[in-house]
Amino acid sequence: MSILFTLLVIAWVIYMIVKRYYPQAILLFAGMALLAWAVFMEGFPVLSGKQACGSNALDIFQTIGAIMSVRVAGLGLTIMSIAGFAKYMDYLGAGKSLFALVAAPVKKVHSPYLLLVLCFYISQFLVVFIPSHAGLALLLMVTMYPVLIRAGVSKLSALGVIGCAQYMDVGPGSGNAILAASVSGLDPAVYFVKWQLPIFVVTTLLLGIVHWIVQKWWDKREGYVACIPDELLKEETERPPLVYALLPMLPMIFILGFSPLFDSPIKMDVVTAMFISAFIAMVFEFLRTHDINGTFAGLKSMFTGMGNSFTTVISLIVSGEVFAAGLVKIGAVAALTDGVQTLGLNIYLLIIIFCLVIAGCAFLMGSGNAAFFSFAALAPDLAASMGLSSLALVLPMQIMTSFGRVCSPITGAIAAIAGVAEVSPVQIVKRTCIPMFVAAIINIVFLFINF
Repeated sequence: MSILFTLLVIAWVIYMIVKRYYPQAILLFAGMALLAWAVFMEGFPVLSGKQACGSNALDIFQTIGAIMSVRVAGLGLTIMSIAGFAKYMDYLGAGKSLFALVAAPVKKVHSPYLLLVLCFYISQFLVVFIPSHAGLALLLMVTMYPVLIRAGVSKLSALGVIGCAQYMDVGPGSGNAILAASVSGLDPAVYFVKWQLPIFVVTTLLLGIVHWIVQKWWDKREGYVACIPDELLKEETERPPLVYALLPMLPMIFILGFSPLFDSPIKMDVVTAMFISAFIAMVFEFLRTHDINGTFAGLKSMFTGMGNSFTTVISLIVSGEVFAAGLVKIGAVAALTDGVQTLGLNIYLLIIIFCLVIAGCAFLMGSGNAAFFSFAALAPDLAASMGLSSLALVLPMQIMTSFGRVCSPITGAIAAIAGVAEVSPVQIVKRTCIPMFVAAIINIVFLFINF
């Protein structure tokens, strides 16, 4: 009966999320339902030791507080500081300066498809410093998109590349990467440089070629004829000085510079790096504007970004962990791990299956965060059941969620750029699916090489 109830709850969760109900509420309610079943039907205690409040029934709600107290103070604060800093950089317009700096040679390229590939590589450089799929995509729409259109690149080819702007969540600035590093027991900088970066660099270099072939094939198939609307010829001219391009890079410099990678005697966590970088940015802003009131007021955007991150991301992590706790307490994870061992499938095949499942969830949800945050808490138990390190399962799963998100027409970034360009999101994901399929194959190849 417990297995049947668990399957019904999981099916309900998938159905409700596909129908685009609020995922935090769905996961939280489902987790509490599973915990309630474990308490009242199976007689299992939900919490033990100091965490328990003395009543198994009330411990169902106590679980939420226990998870939240750990996550908000640790991983949650890290992710909120990242989101806040990104919001502050957006407020200052630093991203525009960063793009203006790296895009200078772009305007001198006259081959449309060579320019398309070059812009793809630039966008992947920027993603390390602007860890927001929607934010980076919209920035590229007001900076890179007009350049591509004027150079003769088709509208949909340009959107296909911009839609892939953050095809992989990489770097210590990514919420998914931070969570993956935490679950794997690694420092975020080590996780990025040692494990993510090799996959990211190789995949990016190959995807540039894939985009050339795929976008050119689609243009020919759809009979593209160059048509450059006059309103797209206007370039973004309002931006801060080029020196502001340094500001989005500061957290990465601090995080990597004061990390075990360089045997630094100084230890600096992500939160500290973000706030140091924010205060340096305030100095830049004051020297530029000489307006102390405006400089101080601008920091409000950082705290607003942190609050928004709690509403959207941290709440999702906590809800996902409550759901995962319910699955653990009701015995679903134990049944799954026993089933995995009983099947006797090759370990690599099992990891690939898990990766495909989480990529499918990201596609249905339109969010890599929602999919990964929901499953990440289960990864250590699943990996242990297969005799693997958590990293062996978490790394390919974390990367695969990004691919599923980029192929989804309901992803925020895809919907946003489709609205700006006045095209259907489905037309854009037709241009992103083949590159992401190739990226998935490369990810699987790296799985065999590394593990």
